[in-house]
Amino acid sequence: MNNTKQYQLPICPVACKEAVVRGDKYRFTVLTDRLIRMEYQEEGRFTDEPTRTVLNREFPVPEFRVIDEEEKLEIVTDALHLYYDKKEFSSSGLYVILKERFSISDSVWNYGDEILDLRGTARTLDNADGAVELEQGLMSVEGFTVLDDSDSAIVTEDGWVSVRQNPEIDLYFWGYGHDYLQCLQDFYRLSGYTPLLPKYTMGNWWSRYYPYTEESYLKLMEDFSDKDIPISVSVIDMDWHITKVPSKYGSGWTGYTWNKELFPDPERFLGKLHEMGKHVTLNLHPADGVRAFEDAYLPMAKELNADYAHEEKIPFDVTNKKFMDAYFKFLHHPNEEIGVDFWWVDWQQGSVSRTKGVDPLWMLNHLHFMDSGRDGKLPLTFSRYAGIGSHRYPVGFSGDTITTWESLQFQPYFTANATNVGYTWWSHDIGGHQRGIRDDELEVRWVQFGVFSPIMRLHSTSNEFYGKEPWNYNMIAENAISNFMRLRHKLVPYLYTMNYRTHLYGIPLIQPMYYKQDVPDAYNVGNEYYFGELIVCPITSPTDRQTGLAEFDAWIPDGTYIDFFTGQVYQGGCRQLLYRDLDTIPVLAPVGSIVPMAGDYTDCCVENPKELDVLVFHGANGRFELFEDDCSNTIGMEPVITVFTYDADEMSFTMQKGEDLSGSVPEDRSYCVRIRGLLPIENVMIEADGQKIEWTTDYDKEMQEAVIKIWGKNVKRFTLKITTLDNKVIAQPNRMETIRRILHRAQMEYDTKDKAFRIIQEEENPIRILSQLQEMKLNEALFRAILEQLASDF
Repeated sequence: MNNTKQYQLPICPVACKEAVVRGDKYRFTVLTDRLIRMEYQEEGRFTDEPTRTVLNREFPVPEFRVIDEEEKLEIVTDALHLYYDKKEFSSSGLYVILKERFSISDSVWNYGDEILDLRGTARTLDNADGAVELEQGLMSVEGFTVLDDSDSAIVTEDGWVSVRQNPEIDLYFWGYGHDYLQCLQDFYRLSGYTPLLPKYTMGNWWSRYYPYTEESYLKLMEDFSDKDIPISVSVIDMDWHITKVPSKYGSGWTGYTWNKELFPDPERFLGKLHEMGKHVTLNLHPADGVRAFEDAYLPMAKELNADYAHEEKIPFDVTNKKFMDAYFKFLHHPNEEIGVDFWWVDWQQGSVSRTKGVDPLWMLNHLHFMDSGRDGKLPLTFSRYAGIGSHRYPVGFSGDTITTWESLQFQPYFTANATNVGYTWWSHDIGGHQRGIRDDELEVRWVQFGVFSPIMRLHSTSNEFYGKEPWNYNMIAENAISNFMRLRHKLVPYLYTMNYRTHLYGIPLIQPMYYKQDVPDAYNVGNEYYFGELIVCPITSPTDRQTGLAEFDAWIPDGTYIDFFTGQVYQGGCRQLLYRDLDTIPVLAPVGSIVPMAGDYTDCCVENPKELDVLVFHGANGRFELFEDDCSNTIGMEPVITVFTYDADEMSFTMQKGEDLSGSVPEDRSYCVRIRGLLPIENVMIEADGQKIEWTTDYDKEMQEAVIKIWGKNVKRFTLKITTLDNKVIAQPNRMETIRRILHRAQMEYDTKDKAFRIIQEEENPIRILSQLQEMKLNEALFRAILEQLASDF
């Protein structure tokens, strides 16, 4: 590796001396009023170098008080009180009390206590058929947890690693109570912030373990384009390289030499994919090293002084710097020069390397990530999770799941819960990887979750009947899958902004519900999560056969919400059963939310759209800062920040574009502002600070939405004001019509449908409606679906 060009992690490993309380064998570092590093080392030799988990200890020094006596040390902050007997750490001699209680008894941690935390994530979902055990996280309902960094390897100045020379107890105590987001943000400060991902990663990825040819793969990408289904990332699985090798060399799982029978001209193939707007990643299984059949074997053998005359195998050793330099130089950089954008590191060979304390998967992720950032590129790799601190090396590959409802039911919780260790960019095999049974409905629901997950990547195994192309499913499923994949690319402006927010501010795209409202119900809806400002409730169980509707048992936080797809209004502060047909899932927007989307999109979606749809949810004031850049995917891009604000009382919407020195935003951009939840509009006025603009107005009665399209040359600012009959009312779609559709779809007796509908139409008292419907002994799912529509009358 050429270190003069290589990406370097930003590190500040030495804490401010004013934050340190030290004795002969112990050292405490007060990083925040709720985060304390605790070390014990017999010779008093402590670690000030960065480790695989911790890069930065230079925090602003908080206020704290020290009580230092001959046999006792106390450290007191605004949130914590630490007691220590100045001896080797023990349960009786080291403990911390939180000043705020988070349980019936005092919130006290004694050294060595088992931590009852909310868990984090897992290394892989390989062969998972449902839930898997999760590793420890940073958040706890008890209010505290501990991160043990004692065995972490040291990260050296050149990006390499070394073993700790002075083994010690090295712990970080987290006493953040239920302030989960602040805990996470301080973890990012300690461990390193999540890097900015290239914009193209926000779109749809196509992946399949299948022996494509150049011709068949390009034809597939053309088919997607012809059907107006955008793909931004092409993932080429292991058949890109030779897999059938002479038995004397062993398995063909590892390989670096293009299969010329399938891809006769790799550079031409990659070039055509780039012409189509795709970015490309190739699969790697590096465990078997480099063998004599590889094109790169001879120059690599000479570089490493291997006995190439006798075809000596070059073993894989991620802890051998000379080998890894050659690994990148001969095996990877040449492929990058002809068009490979990043690598899929598919390591499955365990966590033990030739160097104590070095996980080979972590080392691969670390080195691949830094190498990928050469020459100012945004660094990027695609690999499995390798322990806490792995958020620095996105994107995460979760592994080969079994295709079952049980697998889908676990993934939303698994994805949201990973935020508890700062790991926010999981990519799943959407639709499941292997085995299972054909189930078109399951595929639709998995794709819908995928669209509202961090990375949307379709993938499957080599089984001939396993292709995830939307047109492989029945017409209803095909239509739903295709529409959601189009929606994913429309959401890219919103997603890319969340990418910036995660990188700059430590505010992740996906958060568990208890991050924002700390009430018991928030902890009991593991599959429900925040997606930026939206609340997503992915459907993970089959539809009821009679109603054609699927159920989600949601908790709706305090406040008022409008459904992203249906426009239905919900009042929060309660549990609510939500019912949806195959075309939608519940996605709830708090009133005042603003969601910018692409009105137009390309297959690659790396360009900023010329048409921007801005969806506004009426009912409260709102503000959204849209981040855009020049889409060069390089370090140091200056974002253009466009600020959207909405005043619900005045019913005014303002767009203010920030300084755009790079010309990132198209000069002729048009804006389609959709304000949902309004009564029919009477008048629209627009001011544009003297700029010449044009506009049209419309009203979508079905969605109760005002639609104003604005265009002009280089529009930097405009304000629109709307007049309606009553701006205090949040309008919603006709509930009676929705109930009629529910009954129309239901597979049941016609006379029963008619009777139920007449009761709902004619009876004014909602209590009497429910009573009479209950007497009819309707299907339970049908009754509850109707109840969802009537709920606002109670």
